[in-house]
This record gives sequence, C-alpha cells and structure tokens, in this order.
Amino acid sequence: MLDDAVAAVRGALDQLEDWGPAGTKPGQYRLDLAADDAALSVLHGAGLAVLSEESGKTGEGTSGLLAVIDPVDGSTNAHRAVPFYATSICVLDDEGPLVGLVVNQATGVRYAAVRGDGAECDGRPISPSGCTTLDHAIVGISGFPGTYPGWAQFRALGAASLECCAVAQGVLDAYLTAGRSTLYGWDYLAGLLICREAGAVARERDGQDLVVHDAVRRRLIVAATSALADRLAGEEAL
Repeated sequence: MLDDAVAAVRGALDQLEDWGPAGTKPGQYRLDLAADDAALSVLHGAGLAVLSEESGKTGEGTSGLLAVIDPVDGSTNAHRAVPFYATSICVLDDEGPLVGLVVNQATGVRYAAVRGDGAECDGRPISPSGCTTLDHAIVGISGFPGTYPGWAQFRALGAASLECCAVAQGVLDAYLTAGRSTLYGWDYLAGLLICREAGAVARERDGQDLVVHDAVRRRLIVAATSALADRLAGEEAL
C-alpha cells in the first residue's frame, strides 16, 4: 500500500506540466499539491489517518494507524531538476514508527524498514559506515553551523529523508540540523526508522522525543555510531 502511494505520486508528477510555485504558501510548489492529492487518495483508501506536510492531518482512519508523509521531500530540488527528491512515508502505531518507506522519485532507489526486521535498499540489507570520529566524518547538514566544527567534509543535499537513508547505508557518516534549522516529523520519521533498523543511532539536540504525531519541530542528529552522535550533539558551534 505504501508502494502504491509512491507510485501514485510518480504518476501525478509525470502528468503535471507546471512544477512551479503554487502561490499558496512560501516554498510550496504545484508538484507538492499534485503529489499530496495522489498520495492521500491511496492512504485514506487504505483506512489510514494522514499527517502530511502539504495538507496537515486528514482522515479519521479505521486502522488505528497514522501515516506521516512528505509527498515530495526536496521539492525545490525537484523544481530545479536536481535528481535528489523523494516520497517519504512513515506509519506510526501506539509504539511508534512501524514501517518506513523512502523512494527517490528521480532515480527509483527505494529504502524501506519494518520495526524489528532491519532496513534495506532495493531489497538488499544496509548498514552504516561505523565512523566514530568527527575528523574522518562526511556529514550531511540542514542549515548553517556557526563555525567549522572539525568534520572532514560536509554536504547540504536538500532532502532530509534521503540524507537519513544515506547515513543508514553508509554513504554519509552523519546527518544533522545546524544553527537555527529544524525539521518536522514528515521530513525524518521514515528515515529515522530506516536508520535505527540499519544500526545507526539518533539524537534530538534539545533532548525531546523524535517520535511526533503533530506538526512540531525537532533538531535531529543521526549518525553511524553512538560515539559520533555524542560528539556532534556536544558541538555548541552547531
């Protein structure tokens, strides 16, 4: 069913000629609205309540489950033809994230996890890099750090869900919010489950719960190892 929602988004994007600004709210594109309509039809039809970046909470649901979705995470990338944007869906039950799916809509690369069953990319198990030291780390960021914190290199790729998956896969050693940057649950919950199931670790920089059911902001760190996560969490410059 989650794959059906992803496919519906891809179909809606393929049929849309104008991917430009929607004129509804800052940063919202026509592609976001088309993708949201397509995904909601599938998810509501499956009996899920939905929390979406584009339309908020909708649907009463009959399953007791909540799907938290960013129909197009990295929509500016999509609008600018940068091939790094995804549909990200996390299904929550009473215990937290149950299923996570992140699919790069530009390439078709698919990341998935079910709680307790590990994580995969295109059907193959994935695991983080094992990096423990900041001076060897390649770090993805959202926002702007106040000073250089001592990492080897950094990347700002513009799609949090895919960047979390990159940590789970060992492509990045860590991903975090820097400076005043924050994320919503639809940005990271699916990636968070995929990271945890792959063996990566997560922190919230202010000590708050990362599992959210509403439109609230969090300051996320995901890292290959606890040692690296602790080091990043302790960097006041970030």
